[in-house]
Amino acid sequence: MIVVTRFRVPFEEVQQFRDDLVTAHEALAACRGYLDGTVGRNVDEPDLWVLTTRWENVGAYRRALSSYDVKMRAVPVLYRAVDEPSAYEVVDPGTDLNVASARSLG
Repeated sequence: MIVVTRFRVPFEEVQQFRDDLVTAHEALAACRGYLDGTVGRNVDEPDLWVLTTRWENVGAYRRALSSYDVKMRAVPVLYRAVDEPSAYEVVDPGTDLNVASARSLG
């Protein structure tokens, strides 16, 4: 699965935000199930930043968000994200896609 998290950052906060986002990425990258990721900045709108990560599955990502280190080092930055859906399934040929329906917890 892919997680695309976007941020709007005022110019005067860019350096601190960049450092904090790199720290957040490092915390996520240390988690089990993390595959790869990048930090980026939009070339046309330089106040728009992105953290893109790739995970073995949605469970690995959700467990990562629960880890103590991620809660301390990444969650404070992730709270600044643009409020929009961020988790995407990878669509490869022949892949069974997620079904948009209620799920049983039992």
